[in-house]
Amino acid sequence: MQQTLAALDGARVIGVADWELFAFALRAVLCSSQGEWELFDRVFEAFWSPSGPDSRENRLPGKPVARKPQADHQRLVGPPGEANSEANEGKMVSGASSQQRLKKMDFSEAPQTDLAALEQLSLRLLRQMSLRLSRRMKINHLVDRVDLRRSIRRSVTRGGDPILLAYKGRKPEKKRLVIFLDISGSMNLYSLFLLRFAYALHKHFRRVDTFLFSTSLVEVSDVLRAQSLSDALGRISDKAVEWSGGTRIGGALAEFNRRHGRRVLSRATTFIILSDGWDTGAPEVLAAELQKARRRADKMIWLNPLLGLKEYQPVTRGMSAALPWVDVFAPAHNLESLLALEKHL
Repeated sequence: MQQTLAALDGARVIGVADWELFAFALRAVLCSSQGEWELFDRVFEAFWSPSGPDSRENRLPGKPVARKPQADHQRLVGPPGEANSEANEGKMVSGASSQQRLKKMDFSEAPQTDLAALEQLSLRLLRQMSLRLSRRMKINHLVDRVDLRRSIRRSVTRGGDPILLAYKGRKPEKKRLVIFLDISGSMNLYSLFLLRFAYALHKHFRRVDTFLFSTSLVEVSDVLRAQSLSDALGRISDKAVEWSGGTRIGGALAEFNRRHGRRVLSRATTFIILSDGWDTGAPEVLAAELQKARRRADKMIWLNPLLGLKEYQPVTRGMSAALPWVDVFAPAHNLESLLALEKHL
């Protein structure tokens, strides 16, 4: 009963204009275990899904406020992916079958009529994934450090209640993610969705650093911490970013290692490269710079959209030179493949 009253109070204070904040508030009040926390997203979606007569729009006193996208942001990464009209902006993806179809749809083959729904679903599910990952890392971090024996001894003088926990050794370094995103011409049809992936991770991880590259390198970590993706895209458009140009992965990595490597790479860093591997530079440069980064990082993950094609083989000079230094080589051609990254983090 107390949980129900607290949930109602939270709904009254927060409102439903911000749908994600509304869901987070209910989860915080109603979930008291890890199992309930992970089950909440499915229950919330099933209850508020607009697929039937008792839809979310009919149940709630107000509707979510859709943000109107700014057209000049869309030119950055190819076809307009934000909602193309006001009618599309407020829609949610309805039905499990529709969601499964969109999750398996190749980003490069998405028809114009599905772009708005696909991008909305992508951002929502990727945010949920990043929230689960951040929470799991915090729990593991705590479990790894607690000294159970000393904590029990301390609790004796307090009636057996472990009020003060004892910890083992030095405080371990917090996990860090580095995202290295290819925005060259060959990646144009995938860049927008992969940028959403980076934005979602920035929402729930404090230690994330994102770099965009084609023939040169630009850091956009601060930009992707904007309140909304639309704001982030607007700020990126003000940067000197070479979109849809050529690709020099080795050269960009050399610049990264020289300017940022010591600051962001450590044994607590997972390095994620998002690229199709088409490198116009010398393959030996790519191999050497990737080796430098790998020696400093904990894990190297390369996500390649072309790996989703059945006939694709990583036989280009650049990709062949890179593979010996990659721990995880996986596809990134659709939403399903991006969500599958959760098991590697």
